[in-house]
Amino acid sequence: MALDLLLFGVGLLMLYYGAEWLVKGSSSLARSLGITPIVIGLTVVAFGTSAPELVVSVMSSIKQKSMIAVGNVVGSNICNIALVLGLAAALMPITSAKSVVRRDIPIMLGISVYLLLISLNSQLGRFEGATLFAGIILYTFFNYYLAIKESQRASVGAELAAGATLGEMEEIAYVASRFKQIVLVVVGIVGVVAGAEILIDAAVKIMQVLGVSEKFIGLTIVAFGTSLPELATSVVAALRKEMDISIGNLVGSNVFNILSVLGVASLVRPIPIPGGFTASGLIIDYAVMIVVSFLPWVMMRRDYTVTRRHGLVLIACYIGYIAYLIVKS
Repeated sequence: MALDLLLFGVGLLMLYYGAEWLVKGSSSLARSLGITPIVIGLTVVAFGTSAPELVVSVMSSIKQKSMIAVGNVVGSNICNIALVLGLAAALMPITSAKSVVRRDIPIMLGISVYLLLISLNSQLGRFEGATLFAGIILYTFFNYYLAIKESQRASVGAELAAGATLGEMEEIAYVASRFKQIVLVVVGIVGVVAGAEILIDAAVKIMQVLGVSEKFIGLTIVAFGTSLPELATSVVAALRKEMDISIGNLVGSNVFNILSVLGVASLVRPIPIPGGFTASGLIIDYAVMIVVSFLPWVMMRRDYTVTRRHGLVLIACYIGYIAYLIVKS
């Protein structure tokens, strides 16, 4: 058990630093090739910050650990809003752009509801995966169009897909050496893939020792682990009073998790839901994800601010959800 916990921690560290090196190396390489920051943010940074969820869910699907694949995404989305946004707001009230409330959060909610609808048949097949993956392509082009339009209108940094902003791009240290760029990309990919392999194997062994379900592990331990990049980014952004980065990073990550992570995972291998979508209780977890995703809109609809009190409410929701999972398991 102790060894499994150690390996789980090693896997998390490899996922975290692998994603960081991948983003730093690939963004530096793209910039040295003359690609604009907006395009880098829409592609490289968006993929890199969600690489842990993507690789964990794809490999879980391949290994026929479907509840870890789905639970990782659903649990990560709940964690991103309820825990990460809650902690960030508790540290510093978060005020965001009107577009987050009027456009980005409704898009996140719509995609969450669509995921629930296509899961009612207790399987995410390749057709469903194709529709999700098509969605991330449309979402990326949509945000690219808006980013170009807004940057031309305001002549300042525009919002980027998946929570990436020009402010985030400036914080990514540029690596000038082409050799170092390539090394960082390769090492980053190896780190993410190997970290996911170690994390999944350790999680399954911990699950067997504790006697808890695969779904519980996916919704809690694995989901929290793969949300660490978002947690670090949002808390640091809140402390630096860079509010748009904090909220935008989380909303964009949730959209990317559903469309890209589950889309790719179910394209690679159809994801069945053992015991059925309703009987397994997964429908409740989906409902929690949708309600938690709706709360920021309710909190921000008037003054576009998530206050400290709101942050504590979100944290309480996450603690309550985890308590429910523990009691149920």
